[in-house]
Amino acid sequence: MIKAILYDLDGVLVDATEWHYESLNAALKEVCGFIINRDEHVSTFNGIPTIKKLEILHEQGRIEKKIFNKIWEQKQEKTFQVIEKLAIPDPSKIRLHKQTENLKKVCVTNSIRKSAMLMLEKTGQLQYMDFVISNEDVSSPKPSPEGYKITIEKLGLSLKECMVVEDSPKGLEAAHKSGAHVFEVSGYHEVTLENILNKINYFNMIK
Repeated sequence: MIKAILYDLDGVLVDATEWHYESLNAALKEVCGFIINRDEHVSTFNGIPTIKKLEILHEQGRIEKKIFNKIWEQKQEKTFQVIEKLAIPDPSKIRLHKQTENLKKVCVTNSIRKSAMLMLEKTGQLQYMDFVISNEDVSSPKPSPEGYKITIEKLGLSLKECMVVEDSPKGLEAAHKSGAHVFEVSGYHEVTLENILNKINYFNMIK
């Protein structure tokens, strides 16, 4: 029986892809004088930590390592500004969490803790989470399953008692490697009370 739902953040609980895209490009433009186009962001950079994005750009010969910290700091500052400006309470997600109060709920994200907590707070979801695992709580972010394995161990549950909800390729890789049940969604708008309950019922029927 499913006893816990482990949610990714970006593209699952919040629609933050655009926030990260805009804030990273604002930082890159300010520090380096160039931006990443949307197609490249979706195919290569979406769903991974900022430092990993910078490492990829370095490997491509587009930035030098000595400016990593400057870009990272600018990106985080601009992300907080975007969240404060655009994030509002989400009635659909609040309804989802209220109607699943019998289940444990954890957010497992590649985002840093400060931005993850701010996103959840501003969208009215933080109070429903038992805890949050950020990229600061693991040695290897997604696609490593470490975050999910830490969560399941902390909850004291078996793999069959946990359902992971993920949308991005790297997140899905981490979810499947964890060994838990996985609900693959195409994006934020698919994470509804009805869909979650249907998937839980499906997994509960599996012997």
